[in-house]
Amino acid sequence: MQARFDYGDKVRVIRNIRNDGTFMGKNRGALLIRRGSLGYIKGVGKFLQDQVIYQVHFIEQGCTVGCRETELGDLDAPWIDRLYERGDNVIVQQSLGSAGKVVVAKGTVGQVLGIENDQLPLTYRVLFKQQNGLENNSWVVPESALKMDPAGVTLLAETQIGRREC
Repeated sequence: MQARFDYGDKVRVIRNIRNDGTFMGKNRGALLIRRGSLGYIKGVGKFLQDQVIYQVHFIEQGCTVGCRETELGDLDAPWIDRLYERGDNVIVQQSLGSAGKVVVAKGTVGQVLGIENDQLPLTYRVLFKQQNGLENNSWVVPESALKMDPAGVTLLAETQIGRREC
């Protein structure tokens, strides 16, 4: 098992890094590092003798986080930056309609279930609370019609200790 990256390499996180329970002071599942963030390899180790784990220092966030090789990508790889990820809470900026009826009112909070189209223009599958008698209230919504729900953002800000250290 050969490490793909080495000490000092600059890498990009290709998936959101959430607390798997090893990052002290943050709830399990809390967002630690957002997809697209850049960091530098600070160290390389192994977990259970079959996984390469990298200590990645994120200068902008001011912390070091343990990342699996599958969570990191080369800076040379094609990259489409997107604003939202699975699990993000978002607010619709305009009412959404179907068959001439409003199905989701402007200002409604929803949760991103996934990315429907990772080509431009980006679209997301968003789940909204049950409205107007609709049981399944998930819709494909363009990125331009959404904004981040500030109450749903939990980015890593303060110093932490643990396997994932700051």
